[in-house]
Amino acid sequence: MTWHKNNTRIIGLLTLLAVALLPAFASAADRGIESLRQTGQAFREVAKRVSPAVVYIQVEKKVEAAETLNPFNSPFGEEFFRRFFGQPPHGEMPGQKPQQRQPRRKSLGQGSGFLISPDGYIMTNNHVVGDADQVTVTLLDGREYRADIVGTDPPTDVAIIKIDESDLPFLRPADSDQLEVGDWVLAFGNPFGLSHTLTAGIVSAKGRSGIGLNDYENFIQTDAAINPGNSGGPLVDLDGKVVGMNTAIFSRSGGYMGIGFAIPINMAQKIREQLVENGSVTRGQLGVYIQDMNKTLAESFGLKEGKGILISQVIEGSPAQKGGLKQGDVVLEMGGQEVGKVADFRNRISFTSPGSKIKLLLLRNGKKETLTVEIGELKTDAKGQSAASGKLSKLGLSLQELTDDLAEKFGYQGQPGVLVTDVEPGSAAEKAGIGRGDLIQEVNRAAVKTPAEVRKAVEENQRSSLLLLVRQGDATRYLAIKLDN
Repeated sequence: MTWHKNNTRIIGLLTLLAVALLPAFASAADRGIESLRQTGQAFREVAKRVSPAVVYIQVEKKVEAAETLNPFNSPFGEEFFRRFFGQPPHGEMPGQKPQQRQPRRKSLGQGSGFLISPDGYIMTNNHVVGDADQVTVTLLDGREYRADIVGTDPPTDVAIIKIDESDLPFLRPADSDQLEVGDWVLAFGNPFGLSHTLTAGIVSAKGRSGIGLNDYENFIQTDAAINPGNSGGPLVDLDGKVVGMNTAIFSRSGGYMGIGFAIPINMAQKIREQLVENGSVTRGQLGVYIQDMNKTLAESFGLKEGKGILISQVIEGSPAQKGGLKQGDVVLEMGGQEVGKVADFRNRISFTSPGSKIKLLLLRNGKKETLTVEIGELKTDAKGQSAASGKLSKLGLSLQELTDDLAEKFGYQGQPGVLVTDVEPGSAAEKAGIGRGDLIQEVNRAAVKTPAEVRKAVEENQRSSLLLLVRQGDATRYLAIKLDN
């Protein structure tokens, strides 16, 4: 009887406690729902502010019929597939003879962009408009304009176009250097032609480089959904200010897989200023080959930490040589600021105006020294490629030094060589059987580790063919490229 009374009393007390706590539970649920409503309201306000300045871009290009063979009918097939599928499409249409020439036709492609001034200047990607014969821009309200290409910069994939209109809505830039991992960001664009789409996510990482998309990389990584057609659209913060420009995704299917990349607006703004003023970009040059410092190298050079940029080679007659830099120097600071990774240091040199003088803090033979070096001008071709770049037009190859990230991505850990990042259709390299993702380990029986070493070997070659040792996945074989002399 006593046991029954005690249990009855306990049950009664628990019931009273539950009744007392119900309002608290309800209040917490209400607060959670209200918080979600506030987040939704914030997204709604950003959409109202940003969408009118986001544009839908259609491009037209005259191409051979065979060049239009991709699922989204983009006239920039190679670049499109490289950025969204990881491999360009090759092959002929069923029933088409390999050498059969098809009549030239017009092909349409699409992308995104955003107004950066009220007088009609628009920022987008070079791979969206770079080779277009005609560019058409459509605003949110349905107004349609023919756009002129003001300038393009393939090494960063930034382009500026302009429409003849005034008093237009436009977006203001934020300071992308102030972004932190975890910050909310919203991506706007026209994925798969679905005009003015908004997706939400966070900043997943900053300073991504070594991806193999651009010569100069410092990507913002986000999990906001980015798909084909989003290219050139803005990535904005909760104030509706632009923090980046959507550029590419990491995908095995061509669709969204949670990893998107955007060019930081601070970098894009520097390119924009030069393109609007000059129609092209002038870059600074130091004239060195560099590599990241790691713990093992740090011990060899007397450093306690694996920080700094190691100079592996100084180019003869370069600003670096004239300024007193030597092979084996370790750059610790530039302009009073610590240097980061190779990609960051290279970007900072690139955006330094030729003729400017910079102070470098070095470690040389275990002692710190400060040198002042005058930055030179990087000589480039019409496509912005430098003589030291990985673009080898003679072979139809684009090359990149094999970083740790790329080695892991392509399965080449512990393997020496130079990575093939792109192969032009119909080029000598393609005919020889070289494909994107291959690793060139030797040229004419000599080992190579940098694009510059491959370039030098090609320039010094005296034969009508070039012998390469190429690793393709787990297999290695010799390939001979026939050269047109």
